[in-house]
Amino acid sequence: MATTEMLPGSRTDADGSAVVRVLSYNIRSMKDDTAALARVIGACAPDLVLLQEAPRFFRWRKKLARLASDSGLVILSGGATAAGPALLCSLRATVERTEDVLLPLTPGQHRRGFATAVARFGGARLGVLSCHLSLEKRERYDQGGMVLDRVAGAGVEHVVAGGDLNDEPAGRTFRRLAGTLTDCRTAAPWGGEHTWVRSDPPKRIDALFVTKGVEVLGCGVPHDQPGVTEADLRAATDHLPVLAALKVPAAV
Repeated sequence: MATTEMLPGSRTDADGSAVVRVLSYNIRSMKDDTAALARVIGACAPDLVLLQEAPRFFRWRKKLARLASDSGLVILSGGATAAGPALLCSLRATVERTEDVLLPLTPGQHRRGFATAVARFGGARLGVLSCHLSLEKRERYDQGGMVLDRVAGAGVEHVVAGGDLNDEPAGRTFRRLAGTLTDCRTAAPWGGEHTWVRSDPPKRIDALFVTKGVEVLGCGVPHDQPGVTEADLRAATDHLPVLAALKVPAAV
């Protein structure tokens, strides 16, 4: 049963561990109401934002920078250089490194990629990966394996990965990811469940996952987050965002 209590705010504890708020959001190339989009992101008060379908073409850097600024954040990595996935962060993050990854191109399919980074929050180090997986089942499954490979090779003990999976929890690719990583929504349901509501029935096709040792304090669609209105959620883009609060141990 999902709780409707407020998610914990960002903080760093005396032992160096940190509570990090992470948002994943497919923003449909910012083709909708960008003011509503910035209001939703800002109201969620995230430390990290995993974007999918970030602008990729004409003046894409300017558009992404404007969204980051209007949301009270800065660009971390990604965009056209990762074929759509991007990362934003708050000034709380100390960035260690970033890398944009282009995946093998399947003829007839869209180019896909990952936006990745490692950042520190207090004494905690956290790897992060944003992805947007294929609509084609076989390619999507292979890309799910690539996500796991990148997480395993991140060079940091604790990682959060997620995005638009184009797959539901019962799907083969979703199950592949959840078989190795912790599905944040399943671990600590909070807020709403479904991220794609333009179908009947609605679906959960956007998700966040973490590696062992990261405690999930809550995860779901932030319907009841102060400052997030249903009107803005409808106007901002065609997906609903996923917000999680994570307790990340201090690096050893």
